[in-house]
Amino acid sequence: MATLELKGITKRFPGVLANDQVDLKVSSGEILGLLGENGAGKTTLMNILYGLYNADEGEIIIDGEVKTFNGPGDAIAAGIGMVHQHFMLVPVFSVTENVVLGVEPTKGAGGFLDIAKAKQDVRQISKEYGLEVDPDAIIEDIPVGIQQRVEIIKVLFRHAEFLIFDEPTAVLTPQEVEEFFGILNGLKDSGKAIIFITHKLKEVLEVCDRIAVLRRGAMVGEATPEATNEEGLAEMMVGRPVELVVDKAKSTPGDPVLEVTDLIVLDDRDHPAVEGISFTVHAGEIVGVAGVQGNGQTELVESLTGLRSVASGSVMIRGTDVTHATPRQIHEHSVAHVPEDRQRSGLVMPFTITENIVLDGYYDEPYSAGIKMDWKAARKKAEELVEQYDVRTPGTEIPASSLSGGNQQKVIVAREFGRDVKLVIASQPTRGIDVGSIEYIHERIVEERDEGSALLIVSTELDEVMALSDRILVMFDGRIVAEYEGGTVTAAEIGLSMAGAS
Repeated sequence: MATLELKGITKRFPGVLANDQVDLKVSSGEILGLLGENGAGKTTLMNILYGLYNADEGEIIIDGEVKTFNGPGDAIAAGIGMVHQHFMLVPVFSVTENVVLGVEPTKGAGGFLDIAKAKQDVRQISKEYGLEVDPDAIIEDIPVGIQQRVEIIKVLFRHAEFLIFDEPTAVLTPQEVEEFFGILNGLKDSGKAIIFITHKLKEVLEVCDRIAVLRRGAMVGEATPEATNEEGLAEMMVGRPVELVVDKAKSTPGDPVLEVTDLIVLDDRDHPAVEGISFTVHAGEIVGVAGVQGNGQTELVESLTGLRSVASGSVMIRGTDVTHATPRQIHEHSVAHVPEDRQRSGLVMPFTITENIVLDGYYDEPYSAGIKMDWKAARKKAEELVEQYDVRTPGTEIPASSLSGGNQQKVIVAREFGRDVKLVIASQPTRGIDVGSIEYIHERIVEERDEGSALLIVSTELDEVMALSDRILVMFDGRIVAEYEGGTVTAAEIGLSMAGAS
């Protein structure tokens, strides 16, 4: 039986104790769930295990032997494979080319690529582990769930015995999640040891044999699914009871705030990504958009916020045509925007937290008087929002790049919700954040609605869409293919619409 053990792992960064004497063990034929709130140290711990960081203290032990990793290559050679949340695939390459990239089988004295053997190996792994894929398929032409299978085949091709899955269900439909759990159990039955990192409490309870919980860098407890529940795990993660159900009264929609008519938007290759959709969001209403990532949601949100040109159709905000408005003009219509990619579109990573908090309002009062910035006022606002939104940071003058992903998300949500707005357009508002922070952000979303704001929430988290929305729109292949009243539809029905079923 293969065993992987972390003993006394400690990692310090300036002003932060990221991991504090962490012990963790996983063995063949076992799925270990790893939970923790933002900044708890999960990512740092896995980066140490995968050779990206060196621990200040502690040991990595595989089958009784202490290992030292100077890079991911050493970790891979020791039998560790990682399936990242954001797939590491070349879109224009075939399945086979992606699987063997960097470790290509060769033939002949010239070292030519043996593509026939590569395809045979992919087919064999696919069959052995129940990962049905076409070795000749091009990555950009296959669904996200199949792309994930390619990532799993990649680590198995490199003879991984210990598999790390980082938020593996973030972009899957409910049906694909069930298929993925079947794959996980197949890997477990074949003797693989699996570490499963997720923020979804239902998932660890459904698929894991043991669940380990990190809080503020330290291991605070372990449980089995039989001996705990969602509420118990949430309290262990956050250190206090957490309300897991969104508490909201029935909406009383007012006047139209966002009106979209016959909207057509092109993607980066000038192909239609949004194909003639129309909808309205009223004051005092939350409209959720469900769908698998890549069905036009990104282009829709970018067109509504001035980040992408509209090919045809119209966008009205509070009776004003903003179809071709700039992002600043839309911002000045009292619109808040939480973008789906926090690092590319939400933050300037080298800027401080203070600078990012005032990023879209630095030119206005109270931060600016003419050409002069009032940094004292900016820092005061940043400190207030950091405390209010529980951003885990040593201070507001450190760069956003030094924060964990979840804390970066909190900075964006704090900035956008920390002012008076009439329309909120939020894409993946709680992506990568812990249950305590999700609870707080969901409460703020409902408060905004109850105060008369209109909200358009785009999320691949079906539970989130169902919990928050007064109306639900489902996007597939650039079109709205279904509309449901909140509270009157099942996850299975929405999941079928997300997959394109009529």
